[in-house]
Amino acid sequence: MTNVYSFDGILVFGLLLICTCAYLKKVPRINSWLLSEKKGVWGVFYKAAVIGTRLHIAVAVSCLAMAFYLVFLK
Repeated sequence: MTNVYSFDGILVFGLLLICTCAYLKKVPRINSWLLSEKKGVWGVFYKAAVIGTRLHIAVAVSCLAMAFYLVFLK
């Protein structure tokens, strides 16, 4: 199990946030409700969705590398 307060736990949390927001950006109702704000605290979700959609290959490779690390090396 991954501890949130360790470095790899923060990386896992960040990757899951980016992947979830990029997925939710494809849902029209959630996109207009949750990802409409571009500034402030709610803007973090919008920025994570933009990172996930623009850098989808790098995010996918990072997810696979983190999964390999958590399953086999940790």
